Amino acid sequence: MTQQATPVRPAQRGRLRRMLPLLITAWLVLEIWLLVQVGSWLGGLTVVLLLLAGALIGGSLIKRAGAKALSAAIDQSRDPKSQQPQTGTSLTVLAGLLLIVPGFLSDVLALTLLFPPTRALWRAAGRRFVDKALRSTSAAGTDPLADAMRLQEQLRIHRPDGKVIQGEVVEPGAGPGAPQGPDTTYRPPLGG
Repeated sequence: MTQQATPVRPAQRGRLRRMLPLLITAWLVLEIWLLVQVGSWLGGLTVVLLLLAGALIGGSLIKRAGAKALSAAIDQSRDPKSQQPQTGTSLTVLAGLLLIVPGFLSDVLALTLLFPPTRALWRAAGRRFVDKALRSTSAAGTDPLADAMRLQEQLRIHRPDGKVIQGEVVEPGAGPGAPQGPDTTYRPPLGG
């Protein structure tokens, strides 16, 4: 007699993961429709030139944000105690990538990432999203984003001034020549 294993139901996917393919498809259809509408209004050559200009501006934004991040990292390495302001390069890089993607809807979204009032709204929304992912009650292994955010928080060591320093614990005497196993040598009691 053979024993049959009970079938295991796959874990429920989150609402965003279920809706993501539909959202991407709707986005692409809207981008194509908008390109056709603007092309019929302005002409095909103008649309191609606008898309090319968006790609060039996006590349330049990414290059400038990278240079700014590198400069901030060099300054921080020279004087670790200095208070460095946030560079905001992640939103600038995302805006550059959206400008490179062909389409006018992505260009409008990129512009909202660049202007300070809407940039602050995007930053606040991102923080809320990350906080929600960190506080999610899903079990480990069921939500990859929440797992990644938890792991990132566990790997960070926070200093009192709010700066985050990456690090690892190194045991003294641990290395290739160190004795393996527990230390069982006799040590006399401390005299007083």
